[in-house]
Amino acid sequence: MDMHHRSGPIELVAIDMDGTLLDPAHTLTPRVMQAIARARAQGVQVVLASGRPVSGMAPFLQQLGIHGEQDYCIACNGALVQNIGNGQRVVEFPLSFEDFVFCERISRELGIHFQALDGRRMYTPNQDISHYTVADSHLSNVPLSYRRVEDMDPAMQFIKLMMIDEPAVLDAAIQRLPSELTDRFAVLKSAPFFLEVFDHRAGKGPSLEKLAAHLGVDRANVMAVGDQENDLTMLQFAGTSVAMGNAIPAVKQTARFETATNAEDGVALAIERFVLQDA
Repeated sequence: MDMHHRSGPIELVAIDMDGTLLDPAHTLTPRVMQAIARARAQGVQVVLASGRPVSGMAPFLQQLGIHGEQDYCIACNGALVQNIGNGQRVVEFPLSFEDFVFCERISRELGIHFQALDGRRMYTPNQDISHYTVADSHLSNVPLSYRRVEDMDPAMQFIKLMMIDEPAVLDAAIQRLPSELTDRFAVLKSAPFFLEVFDHRAGKGPSLEKLAAHLGVDRANVMAVGDQENDLTMLQFAGTSVAMGNAIPAVKQTARFETATNAEDGVALAIERFVLQDA
Protein backbone atom coordinates (compact mmCIF):
# COMPACT_ATOMS: atom_id res chain seq x y z
CA MET A 1 0.00 0.00 0.00
CA ASP A 2 1.26 3.46 -0.85
CA MET A 3 1.69 5.18 2.49
CA HIS A 4 1.58 8.64 0.93
CA HIS A 5 -1.65 8.02 -0.96
CA ARG A 6 -3.55 11.34 -1.25
CA SER A 7 -0.83 13.21 0.62
CA GLY A 8 2.57 14.71 -0.17
CA PRO A 9 5.79 14.94 1.81
CA ILE A 10 4.97 16.02 5.36
CA GLU A 11 5.82 19.67 6.06
CA LEU A 12 3.77 20.19 9.23
CA VAL A 13 3.05 17.71 12.03
CA ALA A 14 0.30 18.56 14.54
CA ILE A 15 0.43 16.44 17.69
CA ASP A 16 -2.02 16.25 20.56
CA MET A 17 -0.32 16.18 23.97
CA ASP A 18 -2.12 14.23 26.69
CA GLY A 19 -2.65 10.60 25.70
CA THR A 20 -0.63 11.13 22.51
CA LEU A 21 2.72 12.95 22.70
CA LEU A 22 3.14 12.36 26.44
CA ASP A 23 3.37 8.89 27.94
CA PRO A 24 0.93 7.82 30.69
CA ALA A 25 3.16 9.53 33.29
CA HIS A 26 2.85 12.82 31.32
CA THR A 27 6.49 12.78 30.20
CA LEU A 28 8.33 12.88 26.88
CA THR A 29 10.16 9.64 26.18
CA PRO A 30 13.68 9.74 24.67
CA ARG A 31 12.51 8.10 21.43
CA VAL A 32 9.70 10.64 20.96
CA MET A 33 12.07 13.52 21.65
CA GLN A 34 14.58 12.14 19.16
CA ALA A 35 11.96 11.63 16.42
CA ILE A 36 10.72 15.22 16.84
CA ALA A 37 14.28 16.59 16.84
CA ARG A 38 15.03 14.69 13.62
CA ALA A 39 11.83 15.90 11.94
CA ARG A 40 12.62 19.50 12.89
CA ALA A 41 16.22 19.12 11.66
CA GLN A 42 14.67 18.11 8.32
CA GLY A 43 12.76 21.42 8.25
CA VAL A 44 9.40 20.00 9.31
CA GLN A 45 7.18 22.32 11.39
CA VAL A 46 6.15 20.49 14.58
CA VAL A 47 3.09 21.99 16.29
CA LEU A 48 1.69 20.77 19.60
CA ALA A 49 -2.11 20.99 19.64
CA SER A 50 -3.64 20.68 23.08
CA GLY A 51 -6.67 21.34 25.20
CA ARG A 52 -4.16 22.77 27.67
CA PRO A 53 -3.40 26.49 27.89
CA VAL A 54 0.01 27.70 26.71
CA SER A 55 1.25 27.68 30.33
CA GLY A 56 0.60 23.93 30.51
CA MET A 57 2.34 23.33 27.17
CA ALA A 58 5.39 25.52 27.89
CA PRO A 59 7.59 23.00 29.77
CA PHE A 60 7.30 20.51 26.90
CA LEU A 61 7.81 23.13 24.20
CA GLN A 62 10.99 24.13 26.04
CA GLN A 63 12.13 20.51 26.35
CA LEU A 64 11.61 19.99 22.61
CA GLY A 65 13.29 23.27 21.68
CA ILE A 66 10.07 24.48 20.01
CA HIS A 67 10.23 28.08 21.21
CA GLY A 68 11.53 30.26 18.40
CA GLU A 69 10.00 32.96 16.21
CA GLN A 70 9.18 30.32 13.58
CA ASP A 71 7.34 28.13 16.10
CA TYR A 72 3.65 27.98 16.91
CA CYS A 73 1.36 26.12 19.26
CA ILE A 74 -2.36 25.39 19.21
CA ALA A 75 -3.70 25.80 22.76
CA CYS A 76 -7.09 25.51 24.51
CA ASN A 77 -8.54 23.26 21.78
CA GLY A 78 -7.67 25.83 19.14
CA ALA A 79 -9.20 28.81 20.94
CA LEU A 80 -5.66 30.20 20.84
CA VAL A 81 -2.97 29.76 18.17
CA GLN A 82 0.18 31.59 19.14
CA ASN A 83 3.66 32.24 17.83
CA ILE A 84 5.77 30.98 20.72
CA GLY A 85 8.78 33.21 20.06
CA ASN A 86 7.05 36.59 19.80
CA GLY A 87 3.60 35.92 21.28
CA GLN A 88 1.75 36.94 18.09
CA ARG A 89 -1.73 35.41 18.02
CA VAL A 90 -2.93 33.91 14.75
CA VAL A 91 -6.27 32.78 16.20
CA GLU A 92 -8.05 33.89 19.37
CA PHE A 93 -11.59 33.07 20.51
CA PRO A 94 -12.12 34.13 24.12
CA LEU A 95 -15.31 33.37 26.05
CA SER A 96 -17.24 36.00 28.00
CA PHE A 97 -18.31 36.21 31.64
CA GLU A 98 -21.88 35.67 30.36
CA ASP A 99 -20.69 32.41 28.75
CA PHE A 100 -19.15 31.43 32.10
CA VAL A 101 -22.37 32.10 34.03
CA PHE A 102 -24.44 30.18 31.47
CA CYS A 103 -22.18 27.09 31.54
CA GLU A 104 -21.79 27.17 35.32
CA ARG A 105 -25.60 27.09 35.71
CA ILE A 106 -25.91 24.10 33.39
CA SER A 107 -23.11 22.23 35.21
CA ARG A 108 -24.89 22.86 38.49
CA GLU A 109 -28.20 21.63 37.07
CA LEU A 110 -26.48 18.49 35.78
CA GLY A 111 -24.67 17.93 39.09
CA ILE A 112 -21.16 17.99 37.67
CA HIS A 113 -18.04 19.96 38.57
CA PHE A 114 -17.07 23.05 36.61
CA GLN A 115 -13.92 25.13 36.08
CA ALA A 116 -12.83 28.14 34.05
CA LEU A 117 -9.46 29.36 32.90
CA ASP A 118 -8.63 33.02 32.19
CA GLY A 119 -5.03 32.50 31.10
CA ARG A 120 -3.47 33.31 34.46
CA ARG A 121 -5.55 31.32 36.90
CA MET A 122 -8.11 28.54 37.14
CA TYR A 123 -11.39 29.22 38.92
CA THR A 124 -13.97 26.80 40.26
CA PRO A 125 -17.30 27.67 41.88
CA ASN A 126 -17.39 24.23 43.54
CA GLN A 127 -16.73 24.30 47.30
CA ASP A 128 -15.92 20.60 47.11
CA ILE A 129 -13.23 20.97 44.47
CA SER A 130 -12.90 17.99 42.14
CA HIS A 131 -9.54 16.22 42.35
CA TYR A 132 -9.55 16.40 38.54
CA THR A 133 -9.59 20.20 38.82
CA VAL A 134 -6.66 20.13 41.24
CA ALA A 135 -4.73 17.82 38.88
CA ASP A 136 -5.57 20.02 35.89
CA SER A 137 -4.32 23.18 37.61
CA HIS A 138 -0.97 21.35 37.99
CA LEU A 139 -0.95 20.17 34.35
CA SER A 140 -1.97 23.65 33.19
CA ASN A 141 0.68 25.26 35.37
CA VAL A 142 -1.76 27.79 36.84
CA PRO A 143 -2.88 28.58 40.38
CA LEU A 144 -6.36 27.45 41.41
CA SER A 145 -8.97 29.60 43.15
CA TYR A 146 -12.36 28.73 44.60
CA ARG A 147 -14.67 31.66 43.82
CA ARG A 148 -18.40 32.04 44.12
CA VAL A 149 -19.89 33.27 40.85
CA GLU A 150 -21.14 36.44 42.56
CA ASP A 151 -17.58 37.26 43.68
CA MET A 152 -16.14 37.08 40.15
CA ASP A 153 -15.36 40.19 38.13
CA PRO A 154 -17.91 40.43 35.27
CA ALA A 155 -15.23 42.05 33.09
CA MET A 156 -13.33 38.74 33.00
CA GLN A 157 -12.74 36.79 29.81
CA PHE A 158 -11.91 33.10 29.65
CA ILE A 159 -9.82 31.03 27.29
CA LYS A 160 -11.77 27.90 28.11
CA LEU A 161 -14.49 26.44 30.25
CA MET A 162 -14.62 22.81 31.36
CA MET A 163 -17.09 20.38 32.87
CA ILE A 164 -15.20 17.71 34.78
CA ASP A 165 -16.14 14.65 36.79
CA GLU A 166 -15.76 10.93 37.31
CA PRO A 167 -16.09 9.33 33.85
CA ALA A 168 -19.40 7.57 34.65
CA VAL A 169 -20.88 10.75 36.15
CA LEU A 170 -19.66 12.88 33.25
CA ASP A 171 -20.94 10.44 30.61
CA ALA A 172 -24.37 10.38 32.25
CA ALA A 173 -24.42 14.20 32.26
CA ILE A 174 -23.35 14.32 28.58
CA GLN A 175 -26.47 12.30 27.72
CA ARG A 176 -28.51 15.12 29.28
CA LEU A 177 -26.67 18.16 27.89
CA PRO A 178 -29.30 20.73 26.86
CA SER A 179 -29.37 21.77 23.21
CA GLU A 180 -29.01 25.40 24.35
CA LEU A 181 -25.45 24.48 25.41
CA THR A 182 -24.49 22.42 22.36
CA ASP A 183 -26.01 24.99 19.97
CA ARG A 184 -24.02 27.80 21.56
CA PHE A 185 -20.65 26.05 22.04
CA ALA A 186 -18.47 23.25 20.76
CA VAL A 187 -18.55 20.62 23.51
CA LEU A 188 -16.03 17.75 23.22
CA LYS A 189 -14.20 15.37 25.53
CA SER A 190 -10.42 15.63 25.80
CA ALA A 191 -10.16 12.84 28.40
CA PRO A 192 -12.64 10.44 30.03
CA PHE A 193 -13.09 13.01 32.85
CA PHE A 194 -12.81 16.31 30.90
CA LEU A 195 -15.53 17.91 28.78
CA GLU A 196 -14.16 20.98 27.01
CA VAL A 197 -16.47 23.91 26.19
CA PHE A 198 -15.22 26.39 23.58
CA ASP A 199 -16.22 28.66 20.71
CA HIS A 200 -17.70 26.81 17.72
CA ARG A 201 -15.25 28.62 15.43
CA ALA A 202 -12.27 27.28 17.39
CA GLY A 203 -11.40 23.59 17.59
CA LYS A 204 -8.11 21.92 16.73
CA GLY A 205 -9.13 21.31 13.10
CA PRO A 206 -10.24 24.82 12.17
CA SER A 207 -7.25 26.32 13.97
CA LEU A 208 -4.82 23.90 12.33
CA GLU A 209 -6.36 24.87 8.99
CA LYS A 210 -5.80 28.59 9.73
CA LEU A 211 -2.23 27.95 10.89
CA ALA A 212 -1.42 25.85 7.80
CA ALA A 213 -2.75 28.67 5.60
CA HIS A 214 -0.70 31.20 7.60
CA LEU A 215 2.41 29.07 7.00
CA GLY A 216 1.56 28.35 3.37
CA VAL A 217 1.32 24.58 3.90
CA ASP A 218 -1.22 22.55 1.93
CA ARG A 219 -3.35 20.08 3.90
CA ALA A 220 -1.88 17.26 1.76
CA ASN A 221 1.43 18.01 3.48
CA VAL A 222 -0.01 17.98 7.02
CA MET A 223 0.08 15.03 9.42
CA ALA A 224 -1.98 14.98 12.62
CA VAL A 225 -1.84 12.53 15.52
CA GLY A 226 -4.42 12.24 18.31
CA ASP A 227 -6.44 10.01 20.64
CA GLN A 228 -9.59 11.81 21.82
CA GLU A 229 -12.85 13.35 20.61
CA ASN A 230 -11.34 16.87 20.56
CA ASP A 231 -8.74 15.60 18.03
CA LEU A 232 -11.31 14.50 15.41
CA THR A 233 -11.49 17.76 13.42
CA MET A 234 -7.69 17.94 13.28
CA LEU A 235 -7.50 14.37 11.96
CA GLN A 236 -10.22 15.13 9.38
CA PHE A 237 -8.23 18.11 8.08
CA ALA A 238 -4.80 16.46 7.81
CA GLY A 239 -3.77 14.67 4.61
CA THR A 240 -2.11 12.03 6.79
CA SER A 241 -4.13 11.25 9.93
CA VAL A 242 -2.87 8.90 12.62
CA ALA A 243 -4.79 7.47 15.58
CA MET A 244 -2.93 6.39 18.69
CA GLY A 245 -3.24 2.74 19.72
CA ASN A 246 -4.94 4.01 22.89
CA ALA A 247 -7.38 6.26 20.96
CA ILE A 248 -11.15 6.12 21.40
CA PRO A 249 -13.01 4.13 18.69
CA ALA A 250 -14.27 7.25 16.87
CA VAL A 251 -10.68 8.44 16.41
CA LYS A 252 -9.56 5.07 15.03
CA GLN A 253 -12.49 5.13 12.60
CA THR A 254 -11.65 8.66 11.44
CA ALA A 255 -7.88 8.38 11.07
CA ARG A 256 -6.39 6.65 8.02
CA PHE A 257 -3.56 5.05 10.01
CA GLU A 258 -2.99 3.71 13.49
CA THR A 259 0.23 3.73 15.52
CA ALA A 260 1.23 2.22 18.88
CA THR A 261 -0.03 3.58 22.20
CA ASN A 262 1.42 6.52 24.12
CA ALA A 263 3.08 3.96 26.43
CA GLU A 264 4.88 2.49 23.39
CA ASP A 265 6.31 5.59 21.67
CA GLY A 266 3.39 5.74 19.23
CA VAL A 267 4.19 9.32 18.14
CA ALA A 268 7.83 8.45 17.44
CA LEU A 269 6.78 5.44 15.34
CA ALA A 270 4.37 7.59 13.30
CA ILE A 271 7.03 10.26 12.68
CA GLU A 272 9.61 7.61 11.75
CA ARG A 273 7.15 6.00 9.35
CA PHE A 274 5.68 9.05 7.60
CA VAL A 275 8.03 11.97 8.09
CA LEU A 276 11.67 10.95 8.35
CA GLN A 277 13.19 10.56 4.90
CA ASP A 278 15.89 8.15 6.00
CA ALA A 279 13.64 6.03 8.18
